[in-house]
Amino acid sequence: MKIIAFGGSNSTQSINKRLATYAAGLFENADVEVLDLNDFAMPVFSVDLEKEIGQHEIAKAFLGKLKEADILVVSMAENNGNYSVAFKNIFDWSSRIEKDVFQHKPMLLLATSPGGRGGLSVLGIAQNLFPRYGADIKGTFSLPTFGANFDLEQNKISNVELDTELNNIIKSNF
Repeated sequence: MKIIAFGGSNSTQSINKRLATYAAGLFENADVEVLDLNDFAMPVFSVDLEKEIGQHEIAKAFLGKLKEADILVVSMAENNGNYSVAFKNIFDWSSRIEKDVFQHKPMLLLATSPGGRGGLSVLGIAQNLFPRYGADIKGTFSLPTFGANFDLEQNKISNVELDTELNNIIKSNF
């Protein structure tokens, strides 16, 4: 089973990439590939630019990576209550090539943030919107107060109750 995981942020210290990596590692007998959104940087999408250059090759590469997956593990970064610009740009370019960006792959949808809401605003937006773009969301999980609930040295959720909740979501839905 091939899992493609990524955090919806271009931060080199992305807490959402860390959460996605950890969660993907909880699947048994899985080959995990973690994508870095920095590898998919493109000019800001516009219909004028698309008309000028056509479908962006980097967006095609991103869609190709998603196509390889049996399961997607995506952790959304929240910037001012919404997607990060880095994710939104990749999503915009990709959706112009293939409306079903997520290609009907089973998805574990996550979010975390330094605050107590754990990215719940962006998680709700993604949970509502992603199925319109081919996501088969099997489970969602929010990790509040990342710094207090994730051990950076061990790269794992340190809060036992939250870790158990995530493990149960994976076991029950995948």
